[in-house]
Amino acid sequence: MMDDEMETGTLLSPYQGRPRTFPNMRTKPYTPLIFRILRGINIRVLFLLLILGLGAIFYMGARTSSIILFVLSVCIISFLVAVYLIKWVLSKDEGPPEMVQISDAIRDGAEGFFRTQYGSISKMAVFLAFIILFIYLFRTPTPQHEASGLGRSTSAYITVAAFLLGALCSGFAGYVGMWVSVRANVRVSSAARRSAREALQIATRAGGLSAIIVVGMAVIGIAILYATFYVWLGVDSPGSMKVTDLPLLLVGYGFGASFVALFAQLGGGIYTKAADVGADLVGKVEQGIPEDDPRNPAVIADLVGDNVGDCAARGADLFESIAAEIVSAMILGGTMAQRCKIEDPSGFILFPLVVHSFDLIVSSVGIFSIRGTRESGVMAPAEDPMTILQKGYSLTIVLAVLAFGVSTRWLLYTEQAPSAWFNFALCGLVGIITAYIFVWITQYYTDYKHEPVRTLALSSSTGHGTNIIAGVSLGLESTALPVLVISVSIISAFWLGQTAGLVDETGNPTGGLFGTAVATMGMLSTAAYILTMDMFGPIADNAGGIVEMSQQPESVREITDILDAVGNTTKATTKGFAIGSAALASFLLFSAYMDEVSTFAREPFKQVDIAIPEIFVGGLLGSMLIFVFSAWACSAVGRTAQEVVNEVRRQFIERPGIMNYMEKPDYARCVAIVASASLREMIKPGVLAIVSPIVVLCSEFWGYYTGHPLLGAKVVAAFLMFATVSGILMALFLNTAGGAWDNAKKYIETGALGGKGSEAHKAAITGDTVGDPFKDTAGPSLHVLIKMLSTITLVMAPIFL
Repeated sequence: MMDDEMETGTLLSPYQGRPRTFPNMRTKPYTPLIFRILRGINIRVLFLLLILGLGAIFYMGARTSSIILFVLSVCIISFLVAVYLIKWVLSKDEGPPEMVQISDAIRDGAEGFFRTQYGSISKMAVFLAFIILFIYLFRTPTPQHEASGLGRSTSAYITVAAFLLGALCSGFAGYVGMWVSVRANVRVSSAARRSAREALQIATRAGGLSAIIVVGMAVIGIAILYATFYVWLGVDSPGSMKVTDLPLLLVGYGFGASFVALFAQLGGGIYTKAADVGADLVGKVEQGIPEDDPRNPAVIADLVGDNVGDCAARGADLFESIAAEIVSAMILGGTMAQRCKIEDPSGFILFPLVVHSFDLIVSSVGIFSIRGTRESGVMAPAEDPMTILQKGYSLTIVLAVLAFGVSTRWLLYTEQAPSAWFNFALCGLVGIITAYIFVWITQYYTDYKHEPVRTLALSSSTGHGTNIIAGVSLGLESTALPVLVISVSIISAFWLGQTAGLVDETGNPTGGLFGTAVATMGMLSTAAYILTMDMFGPIADNAGGIVEMSQQPESVREITDILDAVGNTTKATTKGFAIGSAALASFLLFSAYMDEVSTFAREPFKQVDIAIPEIFVGGLLGSMLIFVFSAWACSAVGRTAQEVVNEVRRQFIERPGIMNYMEKPDYARCVAIVASASLREMIKPGVLAIVSPIVVLCSEFWGYYTGHPLLGAKVVAAFLMFATVSGILMALFLNTAGGAWDNAKKYIETGALGGKGSEAHKAAITGDTVGDPFKDTAGPSLHVLIKMLSTITLVMAPIFL
C-alpha cells in the first residue's frame, strides 16, 4: 500500500542525542501523473494548449448564454486568486530543520495514502460506469428524448461521461485539500514562533485557497458540461431537446461526485480517527505523555490522518454538496419554468451557477479581510481567533445578501410575475439566516466558552461513566434546535415561493419547490468561506503537532493550542452547516426524483401513502440503513484502532528506551497499519450505501406483478424520506456529541478541573475517544450518504420504470 520505506519502518532513523533533532524523513516525492505529463511539455506548447482550451470553453459559453460566460469568467478569475494565495502561502518560511523534517514525514504519509485510496476509488468508479452504461443502453427513453431524437446510446454515453467527470472533479477537489494542508501546516508552526495573528492568517488563507478551488471546480465543471451538451445537442433548435429538459442530463455528475465523496469520507475518516484513538488511549491514558509527543509511535499516523480525513475528504464532501444542490435546483427551475410557460427559462435554470459564482467573490473578500500583524506572543482576549474568523464570516454574509438580491433581480425577473424575484430574494435570505443560525447553534453546543461543554467537562470530575452519559445526552438534546430551524426555513421558503405569483396553465401556484431550492442556494451562498473555516481546523491541529514533536518553547505551543481549540469548533460548526444544507438539498433531490418519475411514467406522481404495507416497509428499510451504516462505520474505526493500540503497546514494551528518548519509535509501522486497514474497512459500509437503494428499486417489479406500476417508485420515495429524516437526526447527534467531547477535553487542558494528567482529564480523554468516530467518520459520512441515496435513485430510477 505504501512506499517501501514506510512498510519496512525506515521512515525515521534513530535519535541523534537530542529529542528535537530529526534526520531527513523524506521518501521519494509523489507527483500525480497528470502533473508529471504537464511538466514534460514545453512551456510554450503548454501555454498554447491553455489558450486553446480556454478559447474553446468560452466559445461554447458564448454559444450557450451570456450567463454561462459570466460564470466561466468568475471561475477563471477565482482560480487566479487561488494561484496568488498558493504563492503567498508557499513564500512563508518553513521554520527550523526539525519542523521541516516532521512536515515531510506527514506529507509522505498523506500522499501515499491518498494515492492508494483514490486508486481504489477510481477502479470502483470505472466499474460502476460500465454498469451504468450497460443498463442505460436497454432502458426506455423519456418522451422528451424521443421527441428530440436523443437515442438510448447517446443518453447512456452522456450519463456515463457526466458520472466520470463528477468523480474526477470530486477527486481533484480532495487532492487540492490535502496538497494545501500538508504544505501549510509547517508554515503555520513557524509563524506561531513570531505572532499568533500571523499564524491565524496563514492557516486561514491556506484553507481559503483550497475552498476557492473546490467551489470553483464544482461550478465550472457543471457550467462546461451544460454548455457542451447545449452546443452538441443543438438545444432549443427545431426538433431538438428543450433547454428545460437539459438539467436532467447532469444527474450523473452529482452521482459521480457523491460516489467519490462517500468513499473518501469513509476511508479518510477511518484513517484519522483510528490513528487518533490509538495514539490517545496508549499515549495519553496509559503512558501519561502529552498529545503529539514524539515518543508516541502513532503520532505521525495521527497527523497524517488530519490531512486525509479532515482536508481531502472534506474537500470532496463540500464539492459533492454544491454539485448536488446545483443540479437539483437546475432541474426544479427548469420544471417550474416549463409549467409556467416562461418565455426565457435560462435564468431560472442557471441561477444556481450565478449564486455560487458570487459566492466565490464574497468569500474571497472575507478571506482577505483577515490580516496578520507584527505583534508577537499569545493573542489577547480582544484578539480571540474565533472572533476574528466570525468577523470575516459576518462580512461575507452581508456581501452575500447583497449579491443574492442582485442575482434574483437579474435572473428571476419575469413579466408574468414582476414581483416574483423579490419573493425569491426573501427565500435566499431565509437560507442565509438559516446558515448563520446553524453556525451559532453548533458553536453553542461545541465551544467550551458556553455552558453545555463546560457542564460536560464538569461531569468528567466524577468519572468516565458520567462523562459518557453527559456527552450522549448533550448530543441527543442538540438535535432539537437544528430540526426546528430546518422546519421553519423549509415552510417559510415554500410559502414565499408559492406566493410569488407564478402559476401553471390551470392557475395553480408552482413556485413553492423552487422557493426551497433558492433557500438552499442561500444557505450555501457562503460555502467557500465555510470550507475555509473547516480547512483551518486540521491545518492548525497539524501545526500544533509539529510544534510539540519538534519540542518548541511552551509559548509557541500555547499559540497553536489556542488555534487548535478554535479549529475544533470551526470543524464542528462546518459539519453542522453541512448537515443543514444536506437536509435542504435532500428535500430538493427528493422533489427532483418525483418529477423524474412523473416524466418517465407519463402520469402524475404527487403523493406517497405510507399506510400501504410495502411503502411503510420501504420507509423502515431506509431508517434501518442509517443505523446499520453508522454502526459499521464506527466499528471499522474500532477494529482499526485496536490494531494501532496493540502495535503502540508492543513498541513501548519491546523498546523501553522510547520513553527516555534513547530509542526511536517505529512511526512508519503505525502508518502502514492504519493505511491498509482503513482501505479495507471502507468497502463494507460503502457497498451497503450503493447497493441498498438499487435493491429497493427492484420492488418496481413487484408493483408490475401486482398491477400497481408506480408501487416501486413509491417504495423508493418512502425509503428516501425515512432515510433522510433518520440520517439528519443521527448526523446531528454524532457530530455535536463528538465535538463537545473533544472540546471538553480541551477545556480541561487549559488548566480547569485539575488540568492535564488529572482524573477529570483522563475521563475527558475517554469521552473524546468515544466521540472520535462519531464526529469524523460516521457523522460526516452520513450527510454524504443521504444525498447520494437521492442522486443514485435519480440515475437508476429510469431503468426500472
